[in-house]
Amino acid sequence: MSSPLLNTAAQNIPQRRFGAGLHTWLQAMLLTLLIAWLVQPPAQAQGLLSGSADTAVVQTEQVRAELLAHAPEGAPPGKTVWLGLQLSHQPHWHTYWKNSGDSGLPTELQWTLPAGVSAGDINWPTPRKFPLGTLANYGYDGTVLLPVPLTIDPGFTGTHVDVKLYAAWLACRQECIPEEGNFTLRVPVQGSTALHGMAFEAAWAAAPTNQPASGSTLTPEAGWLNVSLAGLPAAWRGQTLEFFPETSGLIEPGAAWTQTWTGERWTARVPLSPHRADSPAQVPLVMALANPGGSGAGGPGVRLDVPVQGTWPAAAPLPVAVPDALRAALEANTARAATAPASNSGPSITLWAALLGALIGGAILNLMPCVFPVLAIKVLAFAKHADDRATHRANGLAYTAGVVLSFLALGGLLLGLRAAGEQLGWGFQLQSPGVVAALAVLFTLIGLNLAGLFEFGSVLPSRVASLQAQNPTVDAFLTGVLATAIASPCTAPFMGASLGLAIGLPTVQALAVFGMLGLGMALPYLAASWWPAVARALPRPGAWMNTFRQLMAFPMFATVVWLLWVLGQQSGIDGAAALLMLLVVLALLVWALGLRGKSRTALAGLSLAGLLWLGWAAGPHVTRMAHANPSATEATALDGLSWQAWTPERQAALLAQGRPVFVDFTAAWCVTCQYNKRTTLADASVLADMAAKNVALLRADWTRRDPAVTAALASLGRNGVPVYALYKNGQPASVLSEVLSVDEVREALKAL
Repeated sequence: MSSPLLNTAAQNIPQRRFGAGLHTWLQAMLLTLLIAWLVQPPAQAQGLLSGSADTAVVQTEQVRAELLAHAPEGAPPGKTVWLGLQLSHQPHWHTYWKNSGDSGLPTELQWTLPAGVSAGDINWPTPRKFPLGTLANYGYDGTVLLPVPLTIDPGFTGTHVDVKLYAAWLACRQECIPEEGNFTLRVPVQGSTALHGMAFEAAWAAAPTNQPASGSTLTPEAGWLNVSLAGLPAAWRGQTLEFFPETSGLIEPGAAWTQTWTGERWTARVPLSPHRADSPAQVPLVMALANPGGSGAGGPGVRLDVPVQGTWPAAAPLPVAVPDALRAALEANTARAATAPASNSGPSITLWAALLGALIGGAILNLMPCVFPVLAIKVLAFAKHADDRATHRANGLAYTAGVVLSFLALGGLLLGLRAAGEQLGWGFQLQSPGVVAALAVLFTLIGLNLAGLFEFGSVLPSRVASLQAQNPTVDAFLTGVLATAIASPCTAPFMGASLGLAIGLPTVQALAVFGMLGLGMALPYLAASWWPAVARALPRPGAWMNTFRQLMAFPMFATVVWLLWVLGQQSGIDGAAALLMLLVVLALLVWALGLRGKSRTALAGLSLAGLLWLGWAAGPHVTRMAHANPSATEATALDGLSWQAWTPERQAALLAQGRPVFVDFTAAWCVTCQYNKRTTLADASVLADMAAKNVALLRADWTRRDPAVTAALASLGRNGVPVYALYKNGQPASVLSEVLSVDEVREALKAL
C-alpha cells in the first residue's frame, strides 16, 4: 500500500498541499507493533492459550488451575514437601490421566527450581473412564489435585524455596481446548505452609495403593489380552471393575470386553490395539471399581506391575494412507481414528519445483483480493516517476528489497517458533487479535489522510514531516514491508505446496522458498520499474491524482471493515464494538489536531483522554480470544445439508460411518477463503452433488490459533489457507486448488 508514493506524486499539484511522510511513519509504527508482538512469548502473542501471567492461579472458561503447597514443617534441608496443581473443571469438562485413552493428552508439569531442590513425578490419582461412543478416555472431572513431591537437599542454604511451574493441559468436552499457565509460589524454609492440607490428604487417598502382583499374569494372543489378577480387595469381589493400563496404546479403551470373578481371582479378555507401539515384558496398571459416583478422581484403586507371559502378537502398521504427522499423533494418543483413512499430501515436489511454485505463486499473489488496494497506488507511483528513470529504478529495487526481506523475516520467525514447539502456519500473525486491531488502526489513519481529513505536516514539525520526501527509497522499502503485511495471510495458486514443503526443509532451503515467494510478489513492480514502455504508457502527474488519492481512501476503509469482521470472529462482538468506538475517537483526535487555537487544544485534549481511557477499558475486550463453538452448524441453501465445525474426532467418526468428508480449511482473515465460500461452495449444483453423494461438510476454522488444524494441514503437505480436501474411507485425500471452480469440485465429487 504505497500511499506515501501517492502523496509524493500529489505534492506537484498546486491546488492543495499534501503532507509528506505520513505513511512512512505509519509504516514504521506498523513495523514496531509487529516486532513488539513477535517478541512476546508465542502463547501470549496468540492470545489463545490461557494463563500467561506469573501467579498461583490461572482461570480459563473451562478450568481453574491453582498451584498449592503443603509443608507443615516448612521446607528445611533434608525434608520433602508437597506441591500440586489443582484443576477445577467446569461442568462436563475434563482433563487427562497419564494414559489419556483413545485420545487426549496428559497434563504436563515443568518445574523451575533453585539449586538443591528437585521435583519428583506426579502422584496420579485413580482416573475415571469417559466413554464417547465407541471411544473412551481416561481422566478427571470436577476438582482434582495432582500432587508432586519436592526434595530439599541437606546442603540447601536458602531462606525460602522459589518455585516456578509451567503447566499445560487439554480441556475437553465434545471439543478440546489446549490451555497452559505459568505459576509462581514461595515456600519458606522456616514456618508452616499447611493451609491446603485437606486437599493433599484427599489426593493421596485418591491415589491407587501399590500392591504386589503375586499370582497375577497377562497373556497376549492375537487381538486380545487375557488378564488374570489375584489379591484384589475382598470388597470388590463380584463387582464390575475398570482396567487402566499405564502403557498408552496397548488396548482399545472404548471396545467391549468381558470380565468374570472366580473366587478371589478376577479375569478379563481385553481387546488389544492392533497398532500398539510397545510389547512390554511387564505392564503397570491400575484397577478400580467401575462407574464411581461423584466427580474428581475415580474410586479407590490399586496399582500392580503385572508380568507378561508368552509372546506378543505382531502389531499391524498404521494404514499406509495415514500421513507421518498424523501417524505420530495417533500412536502417541492411541486414537481409534488411526483406523480411519487419512489424507495424503499428494505427490511430493522437489526443491526446484517448490522454488518455481513460490515464484509463480508470489506473482499471482498480486491478483488476490487482499492485495488489490496495493495495485492502484503503485500505478500512481510509477506515473510520478515516469520521467525520472533513475529514481523509478531505485524505488523498484527498494520496494523489492522490502518485500523479500519481509518474507524472509516472517519465514524465519515461523520456522523458529515451530522449532520451539509452536504449532503455527502461514498467516499466523493475523491469528492475534492485537495485530488485527493494530492493522485496523493503521488503515483508519491511512484512509483519513487520503480523504483529506488531516495532513501529517500539520501535526508534526515540518522537518519531521519532510523525511519521506528526502528519502524516497526508504519510503519505497517500507512500502514493501507494508505490502507484505497485507499480502502474507493469503495463499495463491502454486504457493500451497511450496509452503508445505518449506516447513520440512533445512533452514537455508526453507528460507530460499520464502525469499522466492517475496521475489515473485515484487517481480511485476521490479520489471515495470526497469521497462521504459510501462512508464510511457502511464498517465502523467496532474490534478487527477488529487481525486484519485481521495478515492483510494475508500478501499482503506473497506479494509478496516474486513479487519473489524475478523476481530469479531476472534474476540466476539464486544471486541469488535470496542475497537470500532476506539477508531471513532481516534478520528476525532486527528481531526482536532488539524484545528487552530483554543479549539484544537480543548478538543484534542478531550479526545486524547477519551482515547487513552478507551484503550485501557476496551483493551481486554479487543485482545481477548473467544473460543470457537465446535458444536455449531451453518446451514446451506439446500435443505438438510449443513456445515459442521471440524474436529479430528468428528472427521474420523464420519469416515468410519462410510461417508465421504469434504473439509474446508479456512480463516476469517483469508479473503480468498471468503470468496470461495460465497461463490463455489455456495453454488446450487455443487451443493446438490454433495447431497447426492452423502458428503459430510466440515469447516476447519483457523482464524484462531489451533494446533489440531495446523497438524491436519501439515498432513496434507500444506501450511496455509485456503485448503480444500475431499476424504473417502480407504482412499488418499484429494486436495483441490486454492481458487475453487464449480467444475473442479464437481469433477472431484464424480470420482467418489
